[in-house]
Amino acid sequence: MNRIKYTLCRLGVLFALFLGLIALLSVNPVISSASAAATDEIAIPPLTQRVTDLTSTLAAEQVSALESKLQAFEQTKGSQIAVLILPTTQPDDISQYSIRLADTWKIGRKSVGDGVILLVAKNDHKLRIEIGRGLEGAIPDIYARRIIAENIAPLLKQGDMNGGLNAGIDKIISLISGEDLPPPPKQAANIGMSFENQLAFFIVGCLVVGAFLSKVFGRFLGSATTGGVVGSLTWLLAGAVGTSLLVGFLGFIFTLFIPALFSGGGRGGAYYGGGFGGGSSGGSGFSSGGGDFGGGGASGDW
Repeated sequence: MNRIKYTLCRLGVLFALFLGLIALLSVNPVISSASAAATDEIAIPPLTQRVTDLTSTLAAEQVSALESKLQAFEQTKGSQIAVLILPTTQPDDISQYSIRLADTWKIGRKSVGDGVILLVAKNDHKLRIEIGRGLEGAIPDIYARRIIAENIAPLLKQGDMNGGLNAGIDKIISLISGEDLPPPPKQAANIGMSFENQLAFFIVGCLVVGAFLSKVFGRFLGSATTGGVVGSLTWLLAGAVGTSLLVGFLGFIFTLFIPALFSGGGRGGAYYGGGFGGGSSGGSGFSSGGGDFGGGGASGDW
């Protein structure tokens, strides 16, 4: 009797394992297909400028002109507008891809949410205007839909990508311009100096001011005061706290240690200061302000 029970138990275990194997084999294709679908998603391109054309549809001068228009608008109003042209968003539909794009790029100011993304999928003949949370009142979904249908799509049907983008952006700019938004941050004064001249001005200024203040307050306190002076001047010109703190710190370090390199003699042993990188490059780099999106906007085709 015990042997029969033991045999039945073994058969039950084997049957359960068999059912588990069948279930695993039936689920595996679903997992594999889902995994494949995920890997087939079109990647989000890095944000390096306001106008990104992955199809080479626009000429270089057209991209530059549109970039300048969006930059000038951001400097005067504070809101950010970005354009992306890519071949396709498949397997995502354009609204799904646009949300992924908005979540990655974060166009607009963080505390304001005043960003807009104009997305064009050229081969799909689809486009979308994605509206930041802070602009959903200025550009409600019905307005975005009309901009696509009345301003952009007719020109795209004629093969005029540049004309369509500019017509749509001009309308978007006009709607945002009428909105009461916080002013943009103060821009650094443009005094017509190249980066090399600005660097030379910084070095000479630190040496002159630092030498005077070091005689008055001593080397360390004088260097600290020099850092405070150049940091305060930077804040007055640029209005950026982070940049001001960085410049002030560099002014302090520069004034404290650089004169020692040329003082000769010394206390035995050379000073090996850490090298300083060259800050931000002089290129046309662009970064977003951390804006957020809530799904507002509209899609269309041509």
